[in-house]
Amino acid sequence: MPCPMNRLSIFVDGNNMFYAQQKNGWFFDPRRVLDYFKGEPNITLVNAFWYTGLKDPQDQRGFRDALISLGYTVRTKILKEYYDDNSGRYSQKANLDIEIVVDMFNTVDQYDKVILFSGDGDFERAIELLRSKNTHITVVSTEGMIARELRNATDRYIDLNEIRERIEKIDY
Repeated sequence: MPCPMNRLSIFVDGNNMFYAQQKNGWFFDPRRVLDYFKGEPNITLVNAFWYTGLKDPQDQRGFRDALISLGYTVRTKILKEYYDDNSGRYSQKANLDIEIVVDMFNTVDQYDKVILFSGDGDFERAIELLRSKNTHITVVSTEGMIARELRNATDRYIDLNEIRERIEKIDY
């Protein structure tokens, strides 16, 4: 039986990671992500969540189905359009931060370790509270896209580029 301090949950801020991967010029494979983190000694993966914004209810249907078949719980929200007075541009945003934090705290008794794929500083307080419950937090993001306050709040930071060879999507 695995050591009780090795129950792992993974939370992927899909929209944030899409932009991080675009910045890096490569994309990771959700299956390889699970395999990589499950591959640590005595680790038991208890949950994996993926959060993403959608243009419409059918958007990314095949990708979402693939994530579910890999074992991810997929949470979605329809994108909302916002107007930026400063730039004069419209942008779309789903903002699933609350859903991520709710799932983190709703499942807190099930895990001892968290891997959070996001660079969003809005998670700082949630991470601090989870650490106060003796949860080990690892944040995965990339330089230039991780908020300083989030990086400072976490136990461990992994740059996507450091684990690229283990998680990169390979087109066969």
